[in-house]
Amino acid sequence: MNSRVPVDVGLAVVGGGGAGSLVLAALARQELPGLRVAVVDPVRKRGQDRTWAFWGAPGGDLEPMLSASWSRVEVTTPATARVLELTPLRYAMLRSAPVYERAAEAERRLGAIRLDAAVGALDDDGGSAVTVRDTDGRVVVRAGWVLDSRPRPPRRPGRTAWLQHFRGWWLESSTPVFDPGRAVLMDFRTPQPARGVSFGYVLPVSDRYALVEYTEFSPTVLDDAGYDAGLRGYAGLLGLDLAELRVREVEDGVIPMTDAPFDARPSPRVVRLGTAGGATRPSTGFTFSAMHRQAGQVAAALAAGRPPVPRPAYPGRHRWMDAVALRAWDSGAVGGPEFFDRLFDRNPASRVLRFLDGATSPLEDLAVMRSSPLLPMTSAVVGDAAGRLRARLSRR
Repeated sequence: MNSRVPVDVGLAVVGGGGAGSLVLAALARQELPGLRVAVVDPVRKRGQDRTWAFWGAPGGDLEPMLSASWSRVEVTTPATARVLELTPLRYAMLRSAPVYERAAEAERRLGAIRLDAAVGALDDDGGSAVTVRDTDGRVVVRAGWVLDSRPRPPRRPGRTAWLQHFRGWWLESSTPVFDPGRAVLMDFRTPQPARGVSFGYVLPVSDRYALVEYTEFSPTVLDDAGYDAGLRGYAGLLGLDLAELRVREVEDGVIPMTDAPFDARPSPRVVRLGTAGGATRPSTGFTFSAMHRQAGQVAAALAAGRPPVPRPAYPGRHRWMDAVALRAWDSGAVGGPEFFDRLFDRNPASRVLRFLDGATSPLEDLAVMRSSPLLPMTSAVVGDAAGRLRARLSRR
């Protein structure tokens, strides 16, 4: 349906990207009799426009859609190359096309109303409904609840504001050049920026086809020439002859890495998902696992007759630890390669990955903290506390 006549629904999903697609798929797996759903987005997502990587136990609803998965990953610094055994976890790659296809099928199963409109405003009456307006101010739908997955700025600026930004080439070879038995999770042999962290990684689908990516954690993005130079340099470190390879696809992305607070529930009946809902881990930019968890929580809550409000993506103590790490990197007190080298050297790989996913216990978090450089991180803790105090006083 593509109607401009205002309709009334129980739930409106605003935004049809990754977070919205995962929610629709999760809703379709539940018994939700009588729930009328609308999807509001001017673009009907389809095709391969992005790649997500995440870790977890094998199995579950995502398994049939994976392009590849690995029980071993490599973390490399200029001094050391480690091959980490992840069992019982595994690292997995999911491309966007099957996610969008599953979401489209979920829309059909739910009997959802599709509204191809760009949303301009969400007017929450504070009690029973939200009026969704397009960019011209016209009412397109009224909903009992709105799940909003559009990118939104944080509630206020953070003390540290970095970005995870990257470019990846899908490379195809006529001869075997990749090892499909393991992925390269982080390779810090790349030249490090003056202020920030850089690394490469490799996600091989086969011995002849892989995503090779150059990534930076830093305050500002590069231009096209900068990303291409980074990729060419990293390909050289891998021993790849680009003259013998074909670039099949190019992927770019920019993800916020900040201790700024995102308002996951800006009004009583509007719930934000994805990065705007706090799903992005500030210290790494990883987002997918939290989006997937929250989609399941939303659907389960609706099936149980509860408000569709997911739990916070990460424990408060982890958000604090991320803020300290960002401050330490930003000040230059700790180098990114050194930080991650010690993290993987002094902890089991499964603990590190569960920590980055927000799933470790307080005792495990202490072990993670002990593996970081003590004096620089202590200085960052003090600086973070002082920054929080100044920010609190300035808001009075």
